[in-house]
Amino acid sequence: MTTAARARVPHLNAVRRQEERVTPLELFFDLVFVLAITQCTALMAHEPTWRGLAKGMLVLGVLWWSWVGYAWLTSVVDPEEGTVRIAIFGAMAALLVAALCVPTVFDDTALLFACTYLAVRAAHIWLFVIASRDDPGLRRAVTGLAVSTAIGTSLLVAASFANGLLQGGLWALALALDMGGPMVIDPSGWRLRPGHFAERHGLIVLIALGESIVAIGVGSETGVDAGVVAAAVLGTVVAGALWWLYFDVVALVAERRLNNAAPGLERNRIGRDSYSYLHFPMVAGIVLLALGLKKTLGHVEDPLTTVPAAAMLGGTAIYLLAHVAFRLRNVHRLSRQRLVLAVVLVALVPLATHIAALTTLAVLAALLVVLIVYEARQFAELRDRLRHQLET
Repeated sequence: MTTAARARVPHLNAVRRQEERVTPLELFFDLVFVLAITQCTALMAHEPTWRGLAKGMLVLGVLWWSWVGYAWLTSVVDPEEGTVRIAIFGAMAALLVAALCVPTVFDDTALLFACTYLAVRAAHIWLFVIASRDDPGLRRAVTGLAVSTAIGTSLLVAASFANGLLQGGLWALALALDMGGPMVIDPSGWRLRPGHFAERHGLIVLIALGESIVAIGVGSETGVDAGVVAAAVLGTVVAGALWWLYFDVVALVAERRLNNAAPGLERNRIGRDSYSYLHFPMVAGIVLLALGLKKTLGHVEDPLTTVPAAAMLGGTAIYLLAHVAFRLRNVHRLSRQRLVLAVVLVALVPLATHIAALTTLAVLAALLVVLIVYEARQFAELRDRLRHQLET
């Protein structure tokens, strides 16, 4: 090996992460994901049918899994050092192009999306291979992930040459196999920083909630009148309530559970189940809510059609059900009040198609506020003790 070659070797090394805080580069990376979420909402808004919802959720799921991969990666390596920093910028560019393709991802830009998405995932695997050079356990896990990733991305490329049900089926199979890979891969080889991992997922929930605010801002088609003002205020109440339900106590308890888990198998399983898997329905529920808010702001005095009504109320129900599962996974307790409200919201969907959209939004806001007030009163002592213990 020449002297010049030896000098280049260290630049291909990944520096292991030492700090728990999320870095500015990770936040910068997540800004691209903001566009991806917005594009998924736009895709469903353009085709507000059950088929359109299915398309939007498939695309969101695929993009979510790419984001999850980088959350695990940057919990192992420092993203702002050496090769990793450059590769992250390259992945951002590819993800940006993929996000731009979303509105026509099942038509004209299907192949371009598949190719750029493949580049995003390939960079992720490559960086993990570098990071696992001196870690046999991590290398075995990365090898298994590379296999499931290769299958999933290949199916997306194949789907770009199909159409109709076959295309949708290939997308669904690609997502199922890709997300199912970690269930059969030995999780003991993964590495993560619990504080960083929990914070990163909390920030992505914030990003999704930001999309609901954006939907309020772009939803009005008739200017700003009293109805739009009322809808904007109620939409903010709903978004704020979803923030409260996650960040007030739930996120703090879950982070402590992850931090107290034994490093290795136990901690990695919690990270996989509670964060990689169960945060997806939370984000998906918020995106569906954003679709309902966008349609509400467009015509506040008219009833919502079935699909937007199901998106707004059902999306909120999915968000609450994810919280129920999240609590079960972390503290093995059932949140009956959130489960009951989720069922009530689904039952209200038929009514929402016969009353003004603004009224539906008001009912949703009121029910969420009632839930928060109930929990604050019913669990006041426990909540105060948990927040005091966790914040000191």
